Amino acid sequence: MYNDGRLSWFLKGVLALGYLFLYVPILSLIVYSFNASKLVTVWGGFSTRWYGSLFQNDQIISAVLLSVKIALASACAAVVLGTVAGFVLARFKRFRGSTLFAGMMTAPMVMPEVITGLSMLLLFISMQQFFGAPSERGFFTIWIGHTTLCMAYVAVVVRSRLMEIDQSLEDAAMDLGARPVKIFFKITLPLVSQAIASGFLLSVTLSLDDLVTTAFLSGPGSTTLPQVIFSKVRLGLNPEINALATITVLVVGTIVIVANYLMMNAQRKRDKAIAAAMRGDDADQQNGVGNAKAAVSLA
Repeated sequence: MYNDGRLSWFLKGVLALGYLFLYVPILSLIVYSFNASKLVTVWGGFSTRWYGSLFQNDQIISAVLLSVKIALASACAAVVLGTVAGFVLARFKRFRGSTLFAGMMTAPMVMPEVITGLSMLLLFISMQQFFGAPSERGFFTIWIGHTTLCMAYVAVVVRSRLMEIDQSLEDAAMDLGARPVKIFFKITLPLVSQAIASGFLLSVTLSLDDLVTTAFLSGPGSTTLPQVIFSKVRLGLNPEINALATITVLVVGTIVIVANYLMMNAQRKRDKAIAAAMRGDDADQQNGVGNAKAAVSLA
């Protein structure tokens, strides 16, 4: 018991140090976003001047809007393509070219982004020379690059969830005469809805955070938020960046908390429905046994 207690305190201490290592820099960034001084590491008093200056900076505002648009568009496309790919990998395990297909789906996850961005840049330049499209690099080319990257993560998440699901539910629906398309939308999709939501949030995060691929695929007038932050940090730390990072942390944290609450609430409702169904089956079995006993006694 004594050794177990010491081990428990040791694990708690390691966990506390891990949380401090992760969140103390973020907390210090939030505190210094309210710093009145232009020097980001010297406290000059409490002030919200940098938030007002941030909302008057047209360059940052336009970069934020462009990044959000690209992130949402990339996440939506990645969810559709990744869900279909994950379904194919989980349900159609053996087909001609399955190994190549699985390797191509997971390649963007392990491929260096420098190689991915350069290869896609050369592809778009070749397409422009031969077909005349895309005419310029911007929203469309960045969207293609981010979708390619995010689709691989969504496919892996959805595939992992589908491998855990009992396929007998789909087989039972097929035996009852349901068509494959109806089974997919009525049974499979609701069962993997949490994985799809997780893939969507992960895709938005990856798109908002991407810098290397975006640097290859962006053009004049299509500067995203990571590019703006990187360029400003290279020239020197700006207190507006602290304010922008604080707003980003608050928004992302709120979205994650709300999403987790909704997913956990849906899971609790699903567990209650399954428990109620199991209690109903037990009650039916007991009623059946009681009716059989009554029939025997009457006989």
